[in-house]
Amino acid sequence: MALELKVEGVSAGYGAVRALEGVSIHVKQGETVALLGTNGNGKSTLMKCLTGLVRPSAGKITLTLDGVSHDLIGKGPQEIVDMGVVMVAEGRRLFPKLTVEENLQLGAYRPAARMEREKNLEFCYETFPVLRERRRQLAGSMSGGQQQMVAIARALMSAPKLLLVDEPSVGLSPLLVSQTIEKIGELNRKFGLTVLMAEQNFHQTIKIAHRGYVLVHGEIAFESKDIAELENNEMVKNLYLGA
Repeated sequence: MALELKVEGVSAGYGAVRALEGVSIHVKQGETVALLGTNGNGKSTLMKCLTGLVRPSAGKITLTLDGVSHDLIGKGPQEIVDMGVVMVAEGRRLFPKLTVEENLQLGAYRPAARMEREKNLEFCYETFPVLRERRRQLAGSMSGGQQQMVAIARALMSAPKLLLVDEPSVGLSPLLVSQTIEKIGELNRKFGLTVLMAEQNFHQTIKIAHRGYVLVHGEIAFESKDIAELENNEMVKNLYLGA
């Protein structure tokens, strides 16, 4: 399956507030791409544009699957999910009064995933063994790290072709941040899942990403061809490495 996401010159905002200005990025099959930036620089807005939750005021968003290009602008979230583009939202957004397994089953909503629901459920439990042990537990009673596992696993239940992960480190301890991001990296390394991850934790992100972009005030301030370029860039050093 050939996959490529192209964002070209996208601008977006909320009323008079401009959150993105002329943003261009691309993600190819099998990559883990990092979208780096501190809070308020437009990372989540871009993710919402990709999933149909925010409509850009300018630019193009194209998803190519097996040689067929699809214009994502104007499509609703359900249509985009049906194409296999699935997001793990910032803050997890679970149903706290449903069990772990009930939350996971809701992830298998799209038609292509319903046919393989049991297979995908077993995959989720193999990926996150603690969720099998706690499958009857109410999601709202779990720790932040365990809830993040449920959120990622719920996205996996939809059999995604492109996984968008928005700020997975929010609200987690340093140890849980490391474990969560490592698990996202494992999904790419072991299973070839294509990932675009928005994150502000530079040190953890570079452990799993192939390359990345830095968003500053809603614009792409730097694009790297590999992680070495990110680590050696002077702006990145000043922003993230305390240089």
